[in-house]
Amino acid sequence: MTEDVQTKGERTRLQIEDAAIELFMEKGYHATSMRQIAERTGLALGGIYNHFKSKEEIFEAIIVDKHPYRKILPLITEAEGETTEDFLSNAAHVVIKELTSQPYYVKLMLIEIVEFNGVHGASVIKEIAPKVLPVFEKFVKTRKNLRVTHPAVLMRSFIGMVLSYMITDMVMANSILNSFMPKNMVGAYVDIYMHGIIKETA
Repeated sequence: MTEDVQTKGERTRLQIEDAAIELFMEKGYHATSMRQIAERTGLALGGIYNHFKSKEEIFEAIIVDKHPYRKILPLITEAEGETTEDFLSNAAHVVIKELTSQPYYVKLMLIEIVEFNGVHGASVIKEIAPKVLPVFEKFVKTRKNLRVTHPAVLMRSFIGMVLSYMITDMVMANSILNSFMPKNMVGAYVDIYMHGIIKETA
């Protein structure tokens, strides 16, 4: 009986999070109220408070529970490539493709940065680092031509590259600059990430 109650409770929490995501995307974080989230979920206002103490607590739960790493991590570990360049290119392509399919997460991250100065980042790192860092540790151990040999630095730089691409893509999507971009923009971005913008002299 207890297990059924817990399962129902968890299901309700996720429904609340889904409703909050829709409202945050439609109205913005500050313009969304707990009452609106309750109405969108189909709950009485008091029912929301049985699961979350505040709107910020809902937001933090969304950042952790809805993090796309659960789908992205297997894609990264399965990325193939005989060379370092091939592997990183393939990994970046699958990650960006997955994030593009659920753009709400990048928008939530922007809310996190603008509204909260990244204070919930620790919760995300605590959740994902034990699962993601080993991937980069293995990568560093098996690839011999890396300039960066610190797994945490490599992970941070890779995440930074992906988020940078996603954010600039959102900003430029409807601008005149977009028409000047190469068709394989992801490939060009990854090439800059791996090799920089200056050619090495012979």
